[in-house]
Amino acid sequence: MEWITKKNVLIAGLGLMGGSYARALKRLGFHVMALDRDEEAVSYALRERIISEGAAGENDELVRKADAVILALYPGIVPQWVQEHQHLFQPGIMMTDVTGVKRQIVYKVQEILRKDVEFIAAHPMAGRELSGVQHSDDRIFRDANYIIVPTLQNTAKGIEWCGMLGKLLGCGKITVLSPEEHDDMIAFVSQLTHCIAVSLMTCSDNTHLSDYTGDSFRDLTRIARINDGMWSELFMMNREPLLAQMDTFLKELTEFRKMLAEGDVEGMREKMRISTQRRAAFNKPNQ
Repeated sequence: MEWITKKNVLIAGLGLMGGSYARALKRLGFHVMALDRDEEAVSYALRERIISEGAAGENDELVRKADAVILALYPGIVPQWVQEHQHLFQPGIMMTDVTGVKRQIVYKVQEILRKDVEFIAAHPMAGRELSGVQHSDDRIFRDANYIIVPTLQNTAKGIEWCGMLGKLLGCGKITVLSPEEHDDMIAFVSQLTHCIAVSLMTCSDNTHLSDYTGDSFRDLTRIARINDGMWSELFMMNREPLLAQMDTFLKELTEFRKMLAEGDVEGMREKMRISTQRRAAFNKPNQ
């Protein structure tokens, strides 16, 4: 595609995801630029050659040079950043994001965005329990799921561009969902799981748990090391779908508890058989 020959990519937000995008694209030969309000993050990325150019705070020159823009910001900031910087965009550039909620962002951005610039939302299902550019790693994208989230405002060219970006990152399965479908699904597969992990860690104040646990507890609570600022914002922006998934989970857990209390062994075993069968769909062919 034409954009592949245009090498200047600007990343707004140089945290874990922004840094991981930067590493992947720079390794592929792109001229990667970054903006972040954290001067230390920018200095680190320059020193470690994660980016080619960067600035803390505002830098109109870097925005003007961009052929493509990756928005790796907290979700609530995205529309404001676009509003404040779009007068600097080159005509025809493509933009995307990495945020974990879409309904509250995509339509706002597309409503305010210039007509000669296209924003096509995306969500790479990759990450780590650590935050910050210091922990960025482009290996998180290898074989990861990648979701493109278009609206009727997007073009076939924009969707193709966004899919190509996912392939360049090294993502595996690429799917397309509407903003509503995305947020309903993410409420279950991502946000609910984080709520469960946090609740597991907060329901006991035993300071010696790490002395007793095995892999099962460690695996279940890995994501309990959480960026509270970002995740609380994600939860609030997707509150209704997340509440619905919480209610479904609580109903299922209550049903399982009732089986245990009543000694319904066959009922519990049937739940386990269903669970085992459904979990098998996640296994890779060689597992």
